[in-house]
Amino acid sequence: MTLSLCRRLARTGMRTNRRLYLPYLLTCAGMIAMTYLISALSESAVLGAMSGGDVMQSCLELGLGVVTFFSAIFLFYTHSFLIRRRKKEFGLYNVLGMGKRHIALVLLWESLLSALISFAGGFLGGILLSGLGELCMAALLGGTADAALTVSPESLARTFLVFLMIFALILLDSLRQIRLTNPINLMRSEAAGEKPPHANWFLAAAGLLLLGAAYWLAVTITDPLAALLTFFLAVLLVIAGTYLVFISASVAVCRALQKNRRYYYRTNHFVSVSSMLFRMKRNGAGLASICILCTMVLVMLSTTLCLYIGAEDSLHARYPRSINLTAQAGSLSALDGDWKEEVRELAERVTREAGDEQKKPIDYRAMLFIGFVRDGRLLADPAAADGLGESAEDVWQVYVIPIEDYNRLMGTQMELAGNEVLLYSTKESYAGGDTIAFGDGPAYAVAGCADGFVDNGADAAQLLPSLYVFVPDLAPVNETFLEAEAGQWLDYVWTYAFDLAGSDAEQRALQASLEDGLAGLGTEESGVLWLRCDGLAEQRMGFYAMYGSLLFLGVLLGVVFVFAAILIIYYKQLSEGYEDQARFDVMQKVGMTKREIRRSVNSQVLTVFFLPLLLAGVHLAFAFPMLQKLLLLFGLMNVPLLIVVTLLCYAVFAAFYLAIYRLTSRAYCRIVSGAGEEE
Repeated sequence: MTLSLCRRLARTGMRTNRRLYLPYLLTCAGMIAMTYLISALSESAVLGAMSGGDVMQSCLELGLGVVTFFSAIFLFYTHSFLIRRRKKEFGLYNVLGMGKRHIALVLLWESLLSALISFAGGFLGGILLSGLGELCMAALLGGTADAALTVSPESLARTFLVFLMIFALILLDSLRQIRLTNPINLMRSEAAGEKPPHANWFLAAAGLLLLGAAYWLAVTITDPLAALLTFFLAVLLVIAGTYLVFISASVAVCRALQKNRRYYYRTNHFVSVSSMLFRMKRNGAGLASICILCTMVLVMLSTTLCLYIGAEDSLHARYPRSINLTAQAGSLSALDGDWKEEVRELAERVTREAGDEQKKPIDYRAMLFIGFVRDGRLLADPAAADGLGESAEDVWQVYVIPIEDYNRLMGTQMELAGNEVLLYSTKESYAGGDTIAFGDGPAYAVAGCADGFVDNGADAAQLLPSLYVFVPDLAPVNETFLEAEAGQWLDYVWTYAFDLAGSDAEQRALQASLEDGLAGLGTEESGVLWLRCDGLAEQRMGFYAMYGSLLFLGVLLGVVFVFAAILIIYYKQLSEGYEDQARFDVMQKVGMTKREIRRSVNSQVLTVFFLPLLLAGVHLAFAFPMLQKLLLLFGLMNVPLLIVVTLLCYAVFAAFYLAIYRLTSRAYCRIVSGAGEEE
């Protein structure tokens, strides 16, 4: 057999099976374009020169690995549908005298043609999208970029090598399947079905229990740190539970429907239930994959979009004022030194010279430490905590603040006796009882719980919940810890912050002047260990760079997962349509009308098709409390915003999912009915 004949057979096979090949080639080109786009943006000199561009490009580098990994999985998965349909054709070639070596040559030419078309379309699309992506990324950073098309040779080479390896592995896998299969099996591969599986109630119950455990973890966690630690465990439980529920529980449901004679012995239900039961094991795995992909898309889009929309809220939570000064002293006596007045005077002078004025100032002292709670006692020494830190609920970031500073900031006139304290907690409620003690010191009576306190920024940046303890005097508490030789665990901190009315550029200039002045104060002689100045305007670009890159990656990964879900649905409908064609042909010969076929198809497709979307919605609803806790770690506390964004994402995705249903169900109906009619 000549090479020209192999090439001709390869072209003919691809053209004849264009309904299968076209989606596969579009997917390959789309994955190549997406990979090139992310790679080119991660190396873009335009983005790298922008403020915050380095942060965004670092996030894109991480996203590149994720896209490459999932591209390989999706292409292998979709190609498995394609090669399964072609096996009958290859079996016919073998029966007609072609050896497996010649079939391998046909497959080689098909792979080369597929790779050539995919690389051409993918690189063209990637180069066009890279210009648009650069504009979008620049807009997310608040900058500008030219709409000029540029080509990154490094990204072209990297993308080419990655996908060349993927295409080679796919070819090797196809050759392996052909080599290990005899001609008779190849001829019958398309018609080879699976025996109806028995209802495995044990696995069905196990799947429901796994989902129940994941849901319980999601709704009972109150601590953001615990949510971060258990998130991946919950994800694994959901994935395993989803597969078991769709594979085993769905079979059990079909068996139960069969036993319901009033439901089962109807034309539209009889065929659909029987067909679903016959292939439910394979269907269940596909449906579970679709459900998990839908859930991933919804989680990524809702969280990243919410983070970007709420970026300003997160920024202000981390930096509550335009200028935020934080100093750490070496002792309590140094914390009360005169150096603070020098800093105040410097800040006032720099602000006045800039033509601005200080607004809503924050000024307070605090002793802070990581506290381990047990029996109403706050232990600052980890060795003395006796392993209590193993439980996240026992650990707090404790701020001990004089009541006079609280009154000055909150505009109150609270008075505390020498043995009383006032409490305030963030992220979760403190329930330590009516008394509280520091280490082995005397117990203080809890006079009440404060309604709030000024944001210090550190609480939004840390994983631990914060406990504010307002005391009449810091000295007795300090002495208690020093006597217990736990002083090394204490930090003495002064927070001074204020708002400004100027523009971001003016605020950055003022911050630079203030930092120059602070460098010349000589605070080390006053017992100050360090003094840091953070500006809201200076940090804004970094925040939008990080959240903008997360949103960009969320959209790109969402597109990748949607592609995967569409292809799984499309090939699933086509492969099942061809399998059902003979069965429906027999049903038509015994009197089943095309109208009844359409009703049966609608019953089957509606029953099966929307189960993944519904269960994805259930997954998302139960995951919401955990997602809300995780977003707290990013400083996002706007729960109503998260609710609205999540509902909108689900509604838009459901509409898109419905459009996919209409397209694929029509293709299925045309195949099984043998007509060109539409539903």
